[in-house]
Amino acid sequence: QVHLVESGGGLVQAGGSLTLSCAASGVIFSINAMAWYRQAPGKQRELVATITSGGSTNYIDSVKGRFTISRDNAKKLVYLQMSNLKPEDTAVYYCKMVVVSTTRSVYDHWGQGTQVTVSS
Repeated sequence: QVHLVESGGGLVQAGGSLTLSCAASGVIFSINAMAWYRQAPGKQRELVATITSGGSTNYIDSVKGRFTISRDNAKKLVYLQMSNLKPEDTAVYYCKMVVVSTTRSVYDHWGQGTQVTVSS
């Protein structure tokens, strides 16, 4: 079993900053890509940022220059540093990891979500 646990969400004023963390535990051989998604009320879940095992990153246009995704492979962690937050960033944020098990099976695993609320 693999579990992802997120932390770091909360309420912040517009222009403020938050850092989300997501830690993986369980039977893991390695982790390929990691990503952060978000889902605002009444909207579909959208991909926010990705980071490959080699450290290459990609972002949606609306967060470029404001959000930074990073990872700590040894600790099986992924981070999302968010700055200059805007009310439209308000959403539940989910991490996802592509995990390779000790039997070399590959599955996507999701965190439970953490609420980020940005007040104007």
